[in-house]
Amino acid sequence: MPVPKSEFESLPPCDFYTPAELLEDDQMYSVYEIARLLQGLEPDADIDRETEDILLDWAIPWVMTNADDLVVAEPRDEDEPGYYGLKE
Repeated sequence: MPVPKSEFESLPPCDFYTPAELLEDDQMYSVYEIARLLQGLEPDADIDRETEDILLDWAIPWVMTNADDLVVAEPRDEDEPGYYGLKE
């Protein structure tokens, strides 16, 4: 159910990192690592599966929205995720 804005102390803008702000030029990242970075965590932060699933709900649309600024690498192994990095 909707909640009145007046019930919140502050309402900052809904800004997300740009790829250049989030990713290092010479690195490739899995969507799991991007999900952590979007939350201000280290890419290898240990989080539980439930939290990771929630973070992926943010990361996947971010990757899709920023696709023009990214390159993608296929998984090196069958059980490895794909990787994303900054387009040069």
